[in-house]
Amino acid sequence: MIKASLTEFVRKAMGKGRISFGDVQRLQRDILPDGLASREDAELLFDLDRGVSKADPSWKGWLVFTTVDFVVWAERPTGIVDEATARWLAIALTGGGTALTRTARLIAREIAEEAHGFEGDALLALAAIAGPTGSGSRMLHAEGASLCAA
Repeated sequence: MIKASLTEFVRKAMGKGRISFGDVQRLQRDILPDGLASREDAELLFDLDRGVSKADPSWKGWLVFTTVDFVVWAERPTGIVDEATARWLAIALTGGGTALTRTARLIAREIAEEAHGFEGDALLALAAIAGPTGSGSRMLHAEGASLCAA
């Protein structure tokens, strides 16, 4: 279940139309200290990513790192992305048909790189939304990791 504080955080950030560095720290420290707990939490954050016009660079790194951690290591089977998870992710990242954000493409790319294996057509589903591999994805993953370790 989505925590009331996460819902309130997203509502306020959408109202401001931006995500500050302090907002990212608050998410990490106070609202989601253990990372994403559910797909609903992730969907709420993807909606936020699509809904704000400005975001501190730390937002992208944190959201990518947190989502990869959840999809690859918290969802079952651990380390494997199955078809159902890949389909959910494709729908969640596109927001039901809207244009993909750069962050969404990077999330798909990082999951494809991080997972140990894929079941069925899961990799194809991720590749369809990830687009061509970019050179900046490893840097952002490391940036997100350092933010999460802080």
